[in-house]
Amino acid sequence: MPVYRIHRLKDNQREQFRWAPHASGEAKVKRKDYIEDGTIEAATPYAAWSALKGTEKALQVGDLLEDEEGALFLCKYVGFENACWHVSEPSSV
Repeated sequence: MPVYRIHRLKDNQREQFRWAPHASGEAKVKRKDYIEDGTIEAATPYAAWSALKGTEKALQVGDLLEDEEGALFLCKYVGFENACWHVSEPSSV
């Protein structure tokens, strides 16, 4: 069964995330906005969400699950959407 790494959105970013407009396509997220918070073994991201629901560790909107291959799943009001880590372009000086 797959193991998902849990990344929690930092509290200071959560309100901003809630009010951000919905964008189509893959979301770009910044590592600095997240704190790693353990792992969960589950068949799918939805199974992980269900297993954590009602516990102190329940997934909240804005949190991420990362599978063993590095694919990211962003928890949103409508379910999970694919995401990727934002990589800054080096500035040309």
